[in-house]
Amino acid sequence: MSVLEVRNIHKTFGCNEVLKGVSFSLERGEVLAIIGSSGGGKTTLLRCINFLERADGGSISVDGRKIFDADEPELNEERIAENRLKLGMVFQQFNLFPQYTVKENVELAPRLLKKYEAEEIERKSASIIERVGLTHKVGSYPCELSGGQQQRVAIARALAMEPEILCFDEPTSALDPELTGEVLKVIKSLKSKDSTMIVVTHEMSFAKDISDRVIFLDNGIIAQEGSPQEVFSSDNGRIRDFLGKFTT
Repeated sequence: MSVLEVRNIHKTFGCNEVLKGVSFSLERGEVLAIIGSSGGGKTTLLRCINFLERADGGSISVDGRKIFDADEPELNEERIAENRLKLGMVFQQFNLFPQYTVKENVELAPRLLKKYEAEEIERKSASIIERVGLTHKVGSYPCELSGGQQQRVAIARALAMEPEILCFDEPTSALDPELTGEVLKVIKSLKSKDSTMIVVTHEMSFAKDISDRVIFLDNGIIAQEGSPQEVFSSDNGRIRDFLGKFTT
């Protein structure tokens, strides 16, 4: 059974239909890269999956359980918050709490939700912080960190909630090229048979290297879906034009 089933998702803003019936599934341990031109609907799709936007049509299921159906009454905040726990999100901007240290940012949500006993939360957060290479910065505040380090804290914070699926929305778009590499290296290190990820990215070599499957989203529809080799060697004119921008 697929860990994620997205079926016929539609989303319109005013007169602009951004998503026009997007469907795909994701297996546990799979990494899905979503690529495409700006304005094609990538971020909107991710925001719908994470309940940051309410889709106008379609449904979403996690582990065979439907967590969203546009034909049913709107979910209350409690249900939305519960569903979001299944889907960790790492944003373009880091969205860290500036008044908290690295350790406090990572531990905040598990403590508020009483996910584990205090000692267990500390143990798990220390392991996650080490995993993203920031043990030496555990007591630092966001203002004392580079952009790449802040994004790594954001990744650690998402991991601390142990989501079923980890979603990345252009995680390097706010970074300069020197810092981009360190964040991509951390994301790549997370890939395992137990780690399921969706990565929206403009880093084409990274998408080709890390993903099991690639979706090319164009003007609100899936223009092509397949293995990295299938998509990146496609003779689809729109895909060739898009990829050409990264090779000239």
